[in-house]
Amino acid sequence: MRLLAARTEAHGEMAGTSKPMLNGYRVLDFTQVLAGPATARYLAELGADVIKVEIAPNGDIARSVPYLRDGRSAYYVQQNRGKKSLCLDLKNPAGKAIIKELIPKMDVMVENFAPGVIGRLGFAGQTPRQNFIEF
Repeated sequence: MRLLAARTEAHGEMAGTSKPMLNGYRVLDFTQVLAGPATARYLAELGADVIKVEIAPNGDIARSVPYLRDGRSAYYVQQNRGKKSLCLDLKNPAGKAIIKELIPKMDVMVENFAPGVIGRLGFAGQTPRQNFIEF
């Protein structure tokens, strides 16, 4: 799993405030299955604004994992609570354009694709805001 992060002065120190620790941070989440979605969920629980990108046409594969209730996977809901979500065809130029517009506005980008996939999708070299750090 790769976590790309940028810290800007606009976020400042959180000590002595009642705001959540990651209030004001923006996260673009390309993760699926378990470790990645859990990581991004923790960021959301700490106050970050998380946008989950699901790959069209079916979205995250966890949507179909049982236990299903009212057509929704309890597992998917658990791992993605607190996140906003959009489903895009990342091989379509229109879908790519949306992501390329979002990435520079983010502080953190999380993905757990196999090595090289993010590059094949056309996002290699795309980094969140300034001060790029790779963990």
